[in-house]
Amino acid sequence: MDLRRKPGQIRDAIVEVLSPRYEATTVAKIREGVTQLIGPTPASSIRSYLRLNTPALFAQMDRAQYILKENLTRALPLDEPPLTRLGEPFRYRTATLIHGDCLDWLRSRDDHSVHAVVTDPPYGLFEYTAEQQDKLRRGRGGVWRIPPSFDGAKRSPLPRFTVLRPQDIRALEEFFFAWARALLPKLVPGANVVVASNPLLSYLVSSAMARAGLERRGEIVRLVMTMRGGDRPKAAHEEFSSVSVMPRSMWEPWLAFRKPLEGRVQDNLRKWRTGGFRRPSKERPFGDVIESSPTRATERRVAPHPSLKPQAFLRQVVRGVLPLGQGVILDPFAGSGSTLAAAEAVGYESIGVEKDDHYFRIGCRAIPQLASLRP
Repeated sequence: MDLRRKPGQIRDAIVEVLSPRYEATTVAKIREGVTQLIGPTPASSIRSYLRLNTPALFAQMDRAQYILKENLTRALPLDEPPLTRLGEPFRYRTATLIHGDCLDWLRSRDDHSVHAVVTDPPYGLFEYTAEQQDKLRRGRGGVWRIPPSFDGAKRSPLPRFTVLRPQDIRALEEFFFAWARALLPKLVPGANVVVASNPLLSYLVSSAMARAGLERRGEIVRLVMTMRGGDRPKAAHEEFSSVSVMPRSMWEPWLAFRKPLEGRVQDNLRKWRTGGFRRPSKERPFGDVIESSPTRATERRVAPHPSLKPQAFLRQVVRGVLPLGQGVILDPFAGSGSTLAAAEAVGYESIGVEKDDHYFRIGCRAIPQLASLRP
């Protein structure tokens, strides 16, 4: 064992890694989490602590996989979704996560039944195809760039937007036009629609949503230092050491749209309970710049999704989109359920729709845990 560490430090780190997990976890995955918490740790040390503390703290499952003993009663096989099966809605308090295609679901939804939308959709359609997602999960990358570590921190995969072909870009715009047209009748008048995007493609998404009939209301700026941009020319970084190919991204645009009002704002608020943004306080209006940090490692361990946004940021946006604190929030691209968790944390009813089997399973486990976190 590593004698340079404090007694029990590795054991405590293993417990922290396994605490949010309700499925058997391999030694390699446990080591990865422990290393993020306390630095490089030999696999032999991980195994030793697991053996020494089994069965007191840990339970050994098949194929040398482990689970925290107190989570054993809630454990499920890795190939089964937790708490619900594919095709069945997952419900946690006032949050409902649906496994399905958002366009199909919208067609079946009653008109005038959604009061706000907060969503982080795919920036492009290609990176979320089954082939590219399989490459991402196997660490092969594909269209997903696996960036090197930065200042000792492991960086998350990012899609290479520059590889999108003209037909991919046209498909993106057509998709968001069709999505916005399907969404429009389901919204109550005055409903806010807040959509995450990125500086390279936001104009396409914005144009499609405006053509579909939604009113553009500006952008909410998530002020965060990302890992995108700022690089020197590939294969010529020494020759052009003073050049950045594109600006280093230090913000993220969230497009703000609204379904047209029915009458004046006050009329719409009285009838539909929507039409504006909820103020953080009586003295301070809802603003269009929100300072944000990158998503914390604790949240990523709970909900390992490549574009997971932090609860601290999402809860501010989600709270703001229902001006009177009443109504139903929809996330039609729910991913691992972070928007639904934010809605639950601030006391709003929410519905999410997620097409991908893998992320739906993650969301079922992640929503209760993300909602309980302190941002």
